[in-house]
Amino acid sequence: MFEKGRYIVYGTTGVCEIEDITSPDIKGVSEDRLYYVLNPCFKKGNRIFTPVDNEKVVIRAVMTEEEASLLVDAIPTIEELWEKDDKVRELRYKEAIRSCNPKEWIQIIKTSYLRREQRRAQGKKATTVDERYFKAAEDHLYAELSIALKMPKEEVRDYIQARLEKKQ
Repeated sequence: MFEKGRYIVYGTTGVCEIEDITSPDIKGVSEDRLYYVLNPCFKKGNRIFTPVDNEKVVIRAVMTEEEASLLVDAIPTIEELWEKDDKVRELRYKEAIRSCNPKEWIQIIKTSYLRREQRRAQGKKATTVDERYFKAAEDHLYAELSIALKMPKEEVRDYIQARLEKKQ
């Protein structure tokens, strides 16, 4: 169980702060069951109430600052998701987003970026699927790195580029 005030990754919602841990006074909800009250950090909207023992949605701690730095340093070694079949690639993208695994998000970003560049070289546009999952993976990754590295989300891309250039 996580503590009040901690940041977690909650499924495809992304990074949330645990606002409270309570037994909500809601009809049909057992008074004995504890719920997290989550406040999404980068998606404005309502609070989320989810059982502490929820097994249907991935709930994990946001990576530490050290883990975030190591992940960024490892980006060049993370393999792309090369899949020739468009339907299978989209399925793999979808699974990677749902996994809540930052390495898999990086795989999507790298794959989509390289495919976009290849298609541009051929005079074609990027596919809608590649663009959609690129944005989703980038959004999830940058949100978590933003919290872990204690920097605005808008600065994460530049931080990654600068850090990788320094390593070369």
